[in-house]
Amino acid sequence: MASILVIEDDLTFSRILEGFLSKQGFKVRVTHKGAEGLQLFQTKAFDLVLLDYRLPDTSGMDVLVEIKKTSPVTQVIIMTSFSDIRTAVKAMQVGAFEYITKPVNPDELLMIVQQALKKGQNNTVAAPKVMLKRFVEGTSDTARQLYNYVRLVAPTDMSVIIEGESGTGKENVAQTIHSLSPRAKAKFVAVDCGALSMELAASELFGHVRGAFTGAVQDKLGQFEEAHKGTLFLDEVGNLSYEIQVKLLRAIQERIIQPVGSNKDIKIDVRILTATNDDLFEAVKRGNFREDLYHRLNEFKLKVPPVRDRYDDLLEFIDFFRESANIELERKVEGFDKEVIDIFTAYDWPGNLREMKNVIKRAVLLSNEGNITVHSLPVEMLDAIRNPASKATTASSPVYDLKALQESQEKEMILKTLKEVRYNKSKAARILNIDRKTLYLKIEKYGIE
Repeated sequence: MASILVIEDDLTFSRILEGFLSKQGFKVRVTHKGAEGLQLFQTKAFDLVLLDYRLPDTSGMDVLVEIKKTSPVTQVIIMTSFSDIRTAVKAMQVGAFEYITKPVNPDELLMIVQQALKKGQNNTVAAPKVMLKRFVEGTSDTARQLYNYVRLVAPTDMSVIIEGESGTGKENVAQTIHSLSPRAKAKFVAVDCGALSMELAASELFGHVRGAFTGAVQDKLGQFEEAHKGTLFLDEVGNLSYEIQVKLLRAIQERIIQPVGSNKDIKIDVRILTATNDDLFEAVKRGNFREDLYHRLNEFKLKVPPVRDRYDDLLEFIDFFRESANIELERKVEGFDKEVIDIFTAYDWPGNLREMKNVIKRAVLLSNEGNITVHSLPVEMLDAIRNPASKATTASSPVYDLKALQESQEKEMILKTLKEVRYNKSKAARILNIDRKTLYLKIEKYGIE
């Protein structure tokens, strides 16, 4: 059954299209804005897109360009109420299969749809590897509630605090908010506040001028300016020092920043999204986080659930990570043995989705093809399942150290990948989906030679 995405802001016309195409045996999804359509397109596979030329948040031409960047083999039919031969020619040059005007004749539309799908089936050009999917939202009640809130707050300019344990996908939630917002065409800039030293945090966020401090040999643009007109995502914001919190509060309140070493005020227009795996309100009570800054950031709060609270999404997540790992590692792993599924279901996933991604990537690397078997899973995971009593803790010290378990798996994965690529660190960083700087830090941390 062919899958069709309809991006059309006319509610009545979109319902007509959905009903007609569904009756013809097609699987149809409908969105009413360009950003929403692109977001859905990057998370689901579609054979054909019916695209309105005039959308409330962007033009159909811009959406067409992004679709073709993501998947050249997907056929796109442009629909418009205004016949313009120059626009039609341009759309065909960009890659549209056809350009049709409204009102649409049902028989003509069905014929064009069938022709487009036939062409798509015969097209052997491969889509870009990394764009198979961006992320999986999940279909459980917990996931639906979370992303209903995401879609509710995304079109606003409200500051959002995204809470959740480490590895739950908080940055993906932030990126989704950005992609569904009016700022989607501008930059999404992510800053790991936990990795910023007290000395360099101000320079990283607000920039500096040449000569501001030793080593400042040239002007530096801060992340606030980088994100101008877009979205600034501050991960682990609770780690910022009191001094930086004061400057951050001023930037949010007055929409003005001042680079280090400069007396010049620079106006900025950014939306602030923050994330933390701690309770910021408790940090306020302890005096570790400014209360006035907390209230500025907390215009809306989202809670991203841990994996152990969303096992209804487990199969969708592990299949997504398997597909992603197949593409990155050029493997052809088809699925999971039942014993592996049982282990995944019984396991607590202390590292959440990040741990799941690493475990499955490691298993795909070891499996090459066929199904992932229990022999491809980390020993620590198997021990945790087979010896649940080892998870017991005492008041003095934990026998089952989750952080140590996660670090052990991470070290094993890094070492295995480095050996696989003959210690080519650039290639290893790409496979592990981290930057070179992070890889070097982890190599030093784990004493990998």
